[in-house]
Amino acid sequence: MSRRFELTPRLRMVAELVPPGSRLADIGTDHAYLPVALLREGRIPSAIAADLRPGPLARARETVARAELEGRVAFRLCDGLTGVCPEEVDAVAIAGMGGETIAAILAAAPWLREWAVALVLQPMSSMPDLRRWLWEHGYRILEERLCREGDTLYTAFSVRAGEMPPLTPAELYAGKNTNTPLRGEWLQVWTDRAARALAGLAQARGEEAGARRRETEELLDGLRQMREEWEQWQQ
Repeated sequence: MSRRFELTPRLRMVAELVPPGSRLADIGTDHAYLPVALLREGRIPSAIAADLRPGPLARARETVARAELEGRVAFRLCDGLTGVCPEEVDAVAIAGMGGETIAAILAAAPWLREWAVALVLQPMSSMPDLRRWLWEHGYRILEERLCREGDTLYTAFSVRAGEMPPLTPAELYAGKNTNTPLRGEWLQVWTDRAARALAGLAQARGEEAGARRRETEELLDGLRQMREEWEQWQQ
């Protein structure tokens, strides 16, 4: 097996956000590809591979055995972080889940904030809900990255305990503007979604529909402004 254990672009993005030298807990580990890659590359000294289901955890054990890393990965059959102790880890990765599920896992483990554990979060959906939850519960997003895998763009957050400035509606959906190559395309994805949502509300009647329409208009205007800002950076 090669020194660099190959990861998909999405998991490679996550791996690059894990602080070097940290003891990692990979929550929802599935095949344990992430901790195995980081161990083989010498980026981390040890890892905990945790999963809710026996099947994925069995696959994780097989991956670790093939990589000849027995003894450096502990396995936990548990819901979220319920089987992980604060003194065991310096960093936690939660990738490939919905944003609301990630928020629920974090909410059930308040020690993450108390111990200032580094978090690497890769939501597959509900990004606005996750960003809002982090903002409202004493976490700050230090960095967001983007990658392309197939025809899909993915994002990942580097998060720590700390106060985060309020986020605009557009920032809740698309994150803060950064001068990265995929940023323009990412903003276009969200702009298109907001435009479709607004078109769907065009004929709606009633006070609630009117409020939703105004909120969507504000979101769309914010996304367009962010896109203009990003394009100016490229000139």
